[in-house]
Amino acid sequence: MKLTFLGTSAGRPTKARNVTSIALSLPEPQHCFWLFDTGEGTQHRLLGSKLKLNKLERIFITHLHGDHLYGLPGLLTSRSYFEGAVPLQIYGPPGLQAFIDCVFHQSGVHLGYELSITEIVSGQIVTDDFFTVEAAELEHRMQCFGYRVTEHSQPGKLNLPLLKTLGVPSGPMYGKLKQGEDVTLPSGEMIRSSDVVGPPVAGRIITILGDTRPCENAITLSKDADLIVHEGTFAGGMEEKAAAYGHSTVLQAAETAAKANVKQLVMTHFSSRFDDAAIELLVQDAKEIFANVSAAHDYLEINVDRVTSETD
Repeated sequence: MKLTFLGTSAGRPTKARNVTSIALSLPEPQHCFWLFDTGEGTQHRLLGSKLKLNKLERIFITHLHGDHLYGLPGLLTSRSYFEGAVPLQIYGPPGLQAFIDCVFHQSGVHLGYELSITEIVSGQIVTDDFFTVEAAELEHRMQCFGYRVTEHSQPGKLNLPLLKTLGVPSGPMYGKLKQGEDVTLPSGEMIRSSDVVGPPVAGRIITILGDTRPCENAITLSKDADLIVHEGTFAGGMEEKAAAYGHSTVLQAAETAAKANVKQLVMTHFSSRFDDAAIELLVQDAKEIFANVSAAHDYLEINVDRVTSETD
């Protein structure tokens, strides 16, 4: 799984940073990606990446502020020009359907692919063979959600030397054992899956939070995650201003990461008042609270690898 940051500025773009959008590339066999927010210019940022719109499968909108949403109509329209575009599903707060309907009606849009829009409430919103996505409301100036993406655990590794010793022929029996089924050899001997398959490999957890003040739901969504993305709009010492605008400081983002026991924190959504040098200083301040923290920049790519046991 890989995150690609397509926009990392708060409120308005700068010369170096576009407004908010994050892509999550999924592992095989999906061969697709998801988007979290689509600030104005997101499709332009995609042109500078390896991501193709016909491989976009889902979009998750945190809230309806323009710096998280205004790129959506253009992106959806342009996607019709890509051959082989798979059906696209969009999830977001109430009002999203009306926004899209209004823009499409007034501009006469006709899409060349299947589009569905789901206006969400807190709870589980997506589940398939590989992932579950949960949403919860955060604390912002308007209704805003955070998303927790949980990869399902994978079967453990086959003990190939032991299988050879036991005389298990390679082929379908291997597959059954790996999926947890016991098998019987031609000799009548039963081979138990639990004896020849290692422990399951835990799935990865990635949490992407929308704009928010510090709140309990941010901690709950982030609990024990491999990586969380948290806004860092303001510097430490600006807590009063952050609260007034429904945002967090970098120190508050670090506190959330620490309380949630996450492995890695990536901060984004920086106020345009901060240049890259200033943001680096903000990161150093946050490290006093949570060590494994970094600042996102446009086109930053972060791989989130599976954690496997030492015996695998």
